[in-house]
Amino acid sequence: MSNQAVDQKAFYRPLDDAKLSQFHWRTVLTAGMGFFTDAYDLFIIGTVTAILTPIWHLTTGQLMWLNSTSLLASVLGALVFGRLMDLLGRKTMYGVEVVILTLGAIVSAFSGNVLQLIILRAVVGFAVGGDYATSAVITSEYANRKDRGRMIGTVFAMQGFGLLAGPAVAAILLASGMPHDLAWRLMLGLGAIPAASVIYLRRKIKETPRFTLGVRGDVDQTAATVQDLTGETVETHVGTVQTSRRSLLQAPYLLRLIGTAGSWFLMDVAFYGNSVSSSIILKALLPKAPLLETTLISAGIFLIAAVPGYWVAVALMDRIGRRRIQWQGFAVMAAAYGLIFLVPGIVKLPFLFLAVYGISYFFIEFGPNQTTFVYPAEIFPVEVRGMGDGISAAGGKTGGFLGAFLMPLLVADLHLPATMGILAGASLLGVLLTLVALPEPKQKTLEEASGETATPSWSSDASVLSAGG
Repeated sequence: MSNQAVDQKAFYRPLDDAKLSQFHWRTVLTAGMGFFTDAYDLFIIGTVTAILTPIWHLTTGQLMWLNSTSLLASVLGALVFGRLMDLLGRKTMYGVEVVILTLGAIVSAFSGNVLQLIILRAVVGFAVGGDYATSAVITSEYANRKDRGRMIGTVFAMQGFGLLAGPAVAAILLASGMPHDLAWRLMLGLGAIPAASVIYLRRKIKETPRFTLGVRGDVDQTAATVQDLTGETVETHVGTVQTSRRSLLQAPYLLRLIGTAGSWFLMDVAFYGNSVSSSIILKALLPKAPLLETTLISAGIFLIAAVPGYWVAVALMDRIGRRRIQWQGFAVMAAAYGLIFLVPGIVKLPFLFLAVYGISYFFIEFGPNQTTFVYPAEIFPVEVRGMGDGISAAGGKTGGFLGAFLMPLLVADLHLPATMGILAGASLLGVLLTLVALPEPKQKTLEEASGETATPSWSSDASVLSAGG
C-alpha cells in the first residue's frame, strides 16, 4: 500500500461538529467540581488566618506565608502535572490531583502549629496546580468547535461558587457561636467533600482521542472513542501514524506562551491579592468592623459582582471571543484601580469604594480571570498542550503568590490607594500583552486554533480512514 496523508480534520470532524450532549456536560461537571474545591480551598485561608491571628499570635511574616504558600506550591503542581499529561496521558493523571487535594484538606484541619499548617497548605496547593492543567486540557480536547469556549469557561466558572462558598461557610460558622479554634478547622476540612465527590468520575474518564491519535498514534483506540462519544463510525485498517514533535520554543508558540503565562501572571497579581487578602483590605477600609461583618461584605461582593461576571463571560465567550473579553477586562480593572489611586479620598467613603471595587471584580471575571484559563488549552499543539497549559498556569500562580504574599505588607506600608495604583499598572500591562501576543481562537477547530496544520504521515502499511455515520 502506498504512503497516504490523512486529513486530521476529517478524523476529528465528528467531535468538532457534535452537538452538546450528556457526555459533554458530565465532563464539565466532573472538571468543574474540582474548580469549586480549588476556589474554596484557596480563598478560605484569608478568613482562617484572620481567626488564627489572635489565637496563634501570628506575625505579619507568618500571615504572609499562610496566605500564599498554597499558591506557590500550585506553581510546581501545574508544571509537574502538565508535563506528565504529555508523557503519560490525560487519563493517567486525571483524578490523582483531587485525591491529593482531599487528603490535604482533611489533614490540614488537624494542624497544631503554624509550620504544620504551612506545609499542609503546600500539599493542597500542589494539587490545585495540577487541577488547573489537567481539567482545562481534557475539557478542550473533548469539546466541540462551536461550544469549546463555553465548555472550558463553565468549568472555570465553578470557581465563582467556590469563591462564594468560602465566606458563606465562614459566616455561618462564626454566626453560630462555635468556638473559633474549632471553626477554622471545619472551614479547612470541609474542602475535602466536593473534591472527594469526583474522584471516581475522573478515574473513569476515557483517554482523549486527540491524545491517542496525535501523541500515541493509536488509530484503533481513537476510532473506538470517537464512535462511542458521537455515534459516528470511523473505519480503519490497522497501521501506524508518525506523529509530529513541535516545541514550545518555536514560532509562533513561544510568543503565545509569553502571552498566556504573562497575562495570567498579571491577572493573578490583582485577583489573588484582592481575594485572598479581602479581609485585610476590608479591615483597612472598616477598621472597627467585626470579622463577621467584613466576611459578610466580602461574600456580598462575590455574589453581586464576581459570580455574574463568570457567567456573562461564559455566555459571550464563543460570540465576541477570548481576545476582546481579556483586553477589555484588563482595561476596566486598570480604570477602577486607577480611580482609587488618583482619588484616594474614595477610601474614606466605604460605599463608593466598594462600588468601584465591585466593578473591578465583575470585569476580572468577565475578563482575564476566565480567558487566561481558556486560552492555554486551545492554542498549543497536542503533544505539548499539557506543558503549555502547565507553564501558563504556573505563571498565573506565581503572580497569585506574589499578590497574596505582598498584599498585607503593601496595605500596611503604602495603604490602599497606592496599592491599587500598583494593580492598575499591572492591568495596563495585561492589555498590551493580550493585544500583542495572543490570537483569537473562537469558532476554530482545536487543530486550527493551535496551528496544527501539518497532517500526520503514514507508513507504507498505513491505515485508510473514512468517516461515516
